Amino acid sequence: MRLRVLGVLSVLCLLVVFLVSGTILGSAARELTQEVQINRAASLNRLAQVAFDAANDGDTVRLQREMDTYSSLYGEGIVVRLQQGILRSGGLSEERTDVQEALSLAGLNVSDTDLAPLEPFGSGSELIFRSFGSASQVLGGVVLDVDLDTARSKLRGRWLGVAVAAVALAAVLLLAAARVTGWVLRPVLRLNSAVTELAKTGRAGRLPEDGPPELRELSRSFSAMARTVSASIESQRQLIADTSHQLRNPIGALRLRLDVLQLELQNAREHDAAASAVAELERVEEILDGVLKLAAAEHRASEDSARSFSSPGARPPAEPVDPYPVLQGEVERAAPAAARAGCRLVLLPPPSPPALLACHPAELAQMAGELLSNAVKYAPGATVTAAVRVRAGTATVEISDDGPGLSEQERADAATRFWRSPRHSSVRGTGLGITIVGELAAANGGRLVLAPATPQGLSARLEFPAPSADRPASGSEGGLADG
Repeated sequence: MRLRVLGVLSVLCLLVVFLVSGTILGSAARELTQEVQINRAASLNRLAQVAFDAANDGDTVRLQREMDTYSSLYGEGIVVRLQQGILRSGGLSEERTDVQEALSLAGLNVSDTDLAPLEPFGSGSELIFRSFGSASQVLGGVVLDVDLDTARSKLRGRWLGVAVAAVALAAVLLLAAARVTGWVLRPVLRLNSAVTELAKTGRAGRLPEDGPPELRELSRSFSAMARTVSASIESQRQLIADTSHQLRNPIGALRLRLDVLQLELQNAREHDAAASAVAELERVEEILDGVLKLAAAEHRASEDSARSFSSPGARPPAEPVDPYPVLQGEVERAAPAAARAGCRLVLLPPPSPPALLACHPAELAQMAGELLSNAVKYAPGATVTAAVRVRAGTATVEISDDGPGLSEQERADAATRFWRSPRHSSVRGTGLGITIVGELAAANGGRLVLAPATPQGLSARLEFPAPSADRPASGSEGGLADG
C-alpha cells in the first residue's frame, strides 16, 4: 500500500516539476528571443536610417563605416541595396539565395524583423530585413544576418540552472511525499496489524495517536474497542477457569459420598448403579481437567502472540532444548498403559547431531504425553513409534501408529473442541486432547500436523522452527527436570 501511494504521489510530483520547468524554460526562450529581436530591430532601423541618408545625398562612406563598425562589434553580416549599388560587411554576400529573397521582398516594401523562438541546441543564423525610402518610393533595403549562437549559449545556461533547480525540487517533493505517505499510512498499518492481532489473540496494545486528526481519532476509538473486547474475552476465559475450578470441590465431595455409599450398599443392583454414577462422575472430572488445561493452553497461545504488543506478564521465550530426553521420559511413562492396551512402543534413536527446538520442556512433555496417550487409547494392539526428526530448518517430534487412523475429514475435525470420532464413541475420552496440543504448540511457535502414516495409521507431528544460532541451548538435564 505504501509503495502504491508513494508511486502515485511521486508521479504527480514529477509531473508538477515537469510542467513548472517547461513553463520556465519556455518563458526563458521567449524572453531571450524578444531581447535579441528588439536589439537587432533597433540596429536594423538605425542602419536603414543611415542608408536612407546615404541614398539621398549619394555619400555611402558613412554608411559603410557604420556597417563595418557594427560587423566588427557583433560579428554579423550586413547587406544594403541602394540605387547606387550594393554595400556589404561582415562577410555576408548578396549572392546567397536567402539574401536575394530578402532584398526582393524589401524592394516590394516588405519588412520582416521577427525571429523564430530560440532553441538551446540549434545552430546557424537568421536573417531580418526592412526597406527604407520615402512615402511614395522605396529607395532600397537592409538585410542583417543575426548571429544567435551567443543567445543560444545563454539559453543553455538558463536551461542548466532550471534543470538543477528542477532536480532539487523533485528531490524535495519526493522526500516530502515519502514523509507525508509515512505520516498518513503509519497509523493505518499499525491499525491493520492491531486488527489482525485482535482477531488472532483477542487482545491488542494501545495504538500511538499520530498522523492526521481523523486517523488519531480512529486509533483512539480502536484502542477503546480493543480494550473492551479484550476485557470481555479475558472475562469469559476467567469465568470458564473459575467455574471449572469451583466445581471441583462439590464434585470431590459428591465422589466421597458415593464411595461411602458404595461401601454401605449390599444389594448388587444398587451397587452397580452406584458404580455407574461414579463412572459418570469420573467422566465429569476428566472434562473439567480438560477444560482447565485447554483454558491454560489458550491463555499461553494468546500470551505468546500478544508479546509483540509488550503485554505485561508475558512469559519470556523458551530457550532451545533437546526434545529427545523429554520424549524418552514420556515414552517410559506411557509404557504401562501401552502394555495394558497390547500396544508396542518404539522409540527411534536420536538424530545426530542432536535436534534443538525452542519450547518450554514441561509443555513439550504435556504435548508428547497427550499424543502418546491418544495413540495407545485409540489404536489398541498397534505399534506406536516415537521419534525426533530434523528437516531443513525444522525440528519435529513425531508420534505415529499403524492402527486404523483417521479419514481426511476426521483429521480436519480432530482439533475441534469435544470432537470424537464415531468409531471411538465407546472409548473413554473428552475430545479436548488434540485441541490442547494444538494450542500449546502454537504458544511455543510451532504447529500440530495430523497426517496419514505409511502404510496405514495416523502420524501426529509437532513441528518447530529450528532456533537461531545466536541463542544458547539449554542443557537436556534442565529439560528433564522441568518435564
